[in-house]
Amino acid sequence: MTRVSNKDVDATDSTHREVGEGLLEEDMGPSSAMAHLYRGEIHRMKFWRERLDRTTNWAVLVISAILTWAFSRPDIPHYILLIGTATLAVFLFIEARRYRGYDIWRSRVRTLQANVFAYGLDPAAGVADPDWRKSLNEDYRQPTIKISTEEAIAHRLRRVYLPLFTVLLTAWLVRITVFSPGLWTESAAIGMLPGVVVIGIVGLLYAAAIVIAVRPRTWHAKGELRSEDLRG
Repeated sequence: MTRVSNKDVDATDSTHREVGEGLLEEDMGPSSAMAHLYRGEIHRMKFWRERLDRTTNWAVLVISAILTWAFSRPDIPHYILLIGTATLAVFLFIEARRYRGYDIWRSRVRTLQANVFAYGLDPAAGVADPDWRKSLNEDYRQPTIKISTEEAIAHRLRRVYLPLFTVLLTAWLVRITVFSPGLWTESAAIGMLPGVVVIGIVGLLYAAAIVIAVRPRTWHAKGELRSEDLRG
């Protein structure tokens, strides 16, 4: 018998409710295998979400300490802030890797929400993905990372790290201009490396971060509350 997934039918017609049947009824108790599956995926997603938050918290703490130290005495070298920027980049790559793991569990939760629970609430609307069972089955048999490293970096830059890089860059510019007696192009020098070269490298890296964060792309992390989604 062929199962039709998108039907223009009465939502009370029990013959068309598929796996969503009984989701809102009293006999659908906590013993349900689907409920346990969903609860387990939520727990995994929450665990990886907390790992992301811990990385962000450490990044903010380290950057706060570096900023405080860099402006505590006039003899502190300005490149301490650049070291802070490099440290922040390390946190960014760690968090991007964790985000790719988090997306595995988040995508499963969104699949169940969109195709099971949403369908149970309104069967007449059909399911979001007619092949969701096959996709979820394959993902359980062989879990796969669904987004690229660059997309994960772009997500974390947009959410957290681009503002932090901006704060560090602004502090560094203030340090080599307001707090330095000479020309800022000379104050930016690091050892034998001329200040103009240092400024150029910093500017190129910051521009690259902006390009990665804002360039148009096809987002493979589905269901995220990105700014364009909110505007829509």
